[in-house]
Parts: sequence; C-alpha cells; structure tokens
Amino acid sequence: MSRKQYSLIVLVFVAAVGCGAEKLSVVAEGARVEKLAGGFKFTEGPAADAEGNIFFTDIPNNRIHKWSLDGKLSTFRKDSGAANGLFFDKSGNLLACEGGGRRLVSISCDGKVTVLADKYENKKFNSLNDLWVDPKGGVYFTDPRYGDRSGMEQDGEHVYYLSADRKRLLRVVNDMVRPNGVIGTADGKLLYVADYAGRKTFVYRINEDGTLSNKRLFAPEGSDGMTIDNEGNVYLTTNVVAVYNKKGKRVETIEVPEQPANVCFGGKDKRTLFITARTGLYSVRMRVASAAQP
Repeated sequence: MSRKQYSLIVLVFVAAVGCGAEKLSVVAEGARVEKLAGGFKFTEGPAADAEGNIFFTDIPNNRIHKWSLDGKLSTFRKDSGAANGLFFDKSGNLLACEGGGRRLVSISCDGKVTVLADKYENKKFNSLNDLWVDPKGGVYFTDPRYGDRSGMEQDGEHVYYLSADRKRLLRVVNDMVRPNGVIGTADGKLLYVADYAGRKTFVYRINEDGTLSNKRLFAPEGSDGMTIDNEGNVYLTTNVVAVYNKKGKRVETIEVPEQPANVCFGGKDKRTLFITARTGLYSVRMRVASAAQP
C-alpha cells in the first residue's frame, strides 16, 4: 500500500468517526417521548430525590406532586405557596422557590417547612423561580416577575446566592432583563443562567466565595428550566427541549407534544429525562445520564 493510499484511508476513517460522533443522540436508541400523567394546569420544577423519584409543581393548583419509581402519582404538599423550581439538597430536604410566597424554603421529608430567605436588603423578593444547590450546599436562585408587577419591592429582576451556612445572601447577577432557568456543573465551577426575556443564556465562572465572574454568552436563546447531563450537555426549554454541548453548539432537539417548561434527570439509574410541559408530565429514556449531583 502506498503512503498516499494509506493517508486517504486514515482521512476517510477520521471523517467517519467524526460524523458518527455528531450523530450520536443523547436519547436512547428507539426511545420516544411518553406522557406519564396529565390534567394539570401548568407543570414546572421537576427534581429527583436520591432514589430517582420525581417531584414537580403544578403552580396554579398550588401543589407539589410526586411521581414514584413504580409509576404512581401522589401529592407531596398542598398550599405550596405557588412553588415553581425545586431541588434536593444532600440531606434529602426539598428546596422550593415559592413564587407566590416570594420566598425560598426547605421542606423536610416529613413536611416541615423552614424559610431560608424571603428578603434582600429588607425588601421582599419578586417571585422566586428556579434554583440550583452547589456542592458546598449554597443555593443560587433567580427572582423574576411574570404577570402582575404590582407590589414589587426590588429594583429589578436578579439572581442571588445563599451561602451554605445560610448567613450570607448575595446578589450575584444584576444585569439581566428577566433571569429564569439556572443550573451548575457538578464540580461547582460553572453556572448557567438563562435570561428568558433577553433571549440569551450565559455561563459564569463560580468564585470561591460564591460570586460569579467571566460572564460569557453560551446560547443565543433563553430558557425556562434547565438541566445538564454527564457529558456536559445543557438542556434548555423553549418551544422544544434544545440540547447544547459544553461549547455552546446546539446538537439536538427533543420534540414534546406540549411546550416544555422544565427538565431533570431521574429514575433508578438517572437515565430518564423527565419533562414538565403545560398540562402534562413526560419522560424519555436517555443514552446519557444525570450529571453527578452535589
């Protein structure tokens, strides 16, 4: 075989591998989006507990529901304060952004509610929306306001950080139109924040003290809720579930029968993507898995 022939074979092989890598779907082979439950008014905030059960909110109905591994639906909490985003901490407490209650709360497994934050500089929050718990136990949360804007006490719509010891509350983003979805990497180094009204998603470096720096444009579209997988892909919810790789390139689109609002990984092996979409809860089996939880 001549050197020219060998070089040509190598080039063809590399091209084939490259094409294969680009076409490798995040969704499991043959999997389809399935509807698990319906009849809600507006589903949001899915979060998986340590076992993989899914908790999600129905905002207008003022409920937090649980979808268990055995496929049963139950109500975890009534009168939820119009809870929106949810996230579990290391101790198994469910942290919730109460949009109606305008506060961040922690709910123990037996239902005890503890208020973690309800004011910044002695002014009530707007309407807490989404959150992420970092590896240290600190909480990043967004505070936009949709609909009726009466009674707003803050000077805008911002992003905050509550330290793990609950003694420091910092405003870490103050230049967005309407921040919404937020998610961080499992190593606690990067934070993604969607400016829903600004129609852009940004990524920040997380500093040791919880502040943010090195703001960069990540995606040319905003998002409602967000999640991240074990390959570093970020999932945005717009009219579809848009999947971006860690370089900010859109690599896949997951169509859902209803417009998605939020997403998370769950199930026993954390390889199922759960999607809250208007009146329903949906899922799809994935090739990838959840990023390691803090």
